[in-house]
Amino acid sequence: MDKVSGHRRAIAHLHPPVEPFDQRMVEVGDGHRIYVEQCGNPDGKPVVVLHGGPGGGCSPAMRRYFDASAWRIILFDQRGCGRSRPHASVEANTTWHLVSDMEHIREMLGIEQWVLFGGSWGATLALIYAQTHPERAAALILRGVFLMTEAELQWFYGGGAGQFWPELWERFTAPIPQAEHDDLIAAYHRRLFSGDAGCELRHARSWASWENALASIDNDGPLGDGPAEYARAFSRLENHYFHNRGFLAPGQGILERMDRIAQIPGLIVQGRYDMICPPSGAHRLASLWPAARLKMIPRAGHALSEPGISAELVRATDALGRGNEGPIFG
Repeated sequence: MDKVSGHRRAIAHLHPPVEPFDQRMVEVGDGHRIYVEQCGNPDGKPVVVLHGGPGGGCSPAMRRYFDASAWRIILFDQRGCGRSRPHASVEANTTWHLVSDMEHIREMLGIEQWVLFGGSWGATLALIYAQTHPERAAALILRGVFLMTEAELQWFYGGGAGQFWPELWERFTAPIPQAEHDDLIAAYHRRLFSGDAGCELRHARSWASWENALASIDNDGPLGDGPAEYARAFSRLENHYFHNRGFLAPGQGILERMDRIAQIPGLIVQGRYDMICPPSGAHRLASLWPAARLKMIPRAGHALSEPGISAELVRATDALGRGNEGPIFG
């Protein structure tokens, strides 16, 4: 769900900056062109990085969770966001389109198997991809897991998190008439897709501000408005996916299909005080996944930039890059 915020606090745990050795715009059909880059060692262990949101896009800091000498690091901006085009488009933009795009990238790059690395919505997509193509997933490293359940959506958009941040909840609900407060996802959907540019931008900023303010355990309130282009893509795409409940039909829920990845190694890194994706989801996921280990970070929220979360993720990728899986998944 999150756009990465506050990476400055995690810098000490990350690898040095690295520049891509390959950048391209890839035609994936339906009028969409997605940005794909590769960094690190072309002969290294392949890993695909899945950003949050939906609609968050990748950032250069995401490259730094991997030792560039050991890993072949693949990042891409999902449909409609970041450098992908058309910008903020929800046409032909569903979970299953993204799974298909990942397969297109994998085949294009000649990769048999890769590690899946994702947080929040990126964890959702990693799990759904692995359940759809288990033979292509070497391992999963997940953070701040979101399982696309109704309970999670109701927690964040139905008032649960608002019990802890009542002043921010009031700001989030204020643009919506009281009569529509029973379904704020639908109410925002009507305004984010109203066709009125000013209305869409106002509500996009409100939607994004609510989430970004709760991402880090050290946040004390609203962080200020981000760029209009980012806010519009992030909010429209995220709302589009949540309004459609992740485009998951009956029987396609993540927890219902855990048997498909039961033997694939997994690491779940979860902030104890994650206000966006409560730890109960990570705990439930781990209980249904025999080959996975749950690492709870004691004083951390949701953001990738939480120092404890960053440190644990880098420890995991360093060990896996060296071929030492025991400390990660054991």
